[in-house]
Amino acid sequence: MRLFNSPTGYGAVAQVLHWVTVVLVILAWTLGIFGDLLPRGEPRHAGLFIHISAGISVVVLVIARLIWRLVDLRPLLETTKFSTLLGRWGDPLAGIAHYALYALLVVVPVAGIVLQFARGDALPFFGLVTIPSPWLKDATFAHNVKEVHEILAHALVVLATLHASAALAHHWVLRDRTLIRMLPHTEE
Repeated sequence: MRLFNSPTGYGAVAQVLHWVTVVLVILAWTLGIFGDLLPRGEPRHAGLFIHISAGISVVVLVIARLIWRLVDLRPLLETTKFSTLLGRWGDPLAGIAHYALYALLVVVPVAGIVLQFARGDALPFFGLVTIPSPWLKDATFAHNVKEVHEILAHALVVLATLHASAALAHHWVLRDRTLIRMLPHTEE
């Protein structure tokens, strides 16, 4: 498997960054939704630690993805029945969706970090170091930030689900290579 993108598909680095981000978003969102169902004490603390670590990892991976995109340009756009149908609007819609995904992949974890600090809690950084809260606990602010964090996290999951659905529609309905380009394969 090639490391770099080709004109017709994504390389291993882009694919790994994409799919690891997917797994981390699912993990963080699931723990965010169901973490309070974990038994109090160590299991719940471990769930929150994993949730926070996954969120921080997402930001790190997004930065790595953006840097990688500067080094390794994207494959050429795939001409599809859908893009032909939408004409000049197809590519801008896909672009807006991708920029919104990137924005949410950064904003959601940043809101989570602000929430942790608003609670007056330190931010565990992968168990290596703990960053103390830069301000005092503010329950009202923390509540408001939690609401924003949750709404944005749900928006991220909805948009990612639409993104995945579009990829599946390209594969099964339009029968083009849009999805295949992001899956590991050896043919070119």
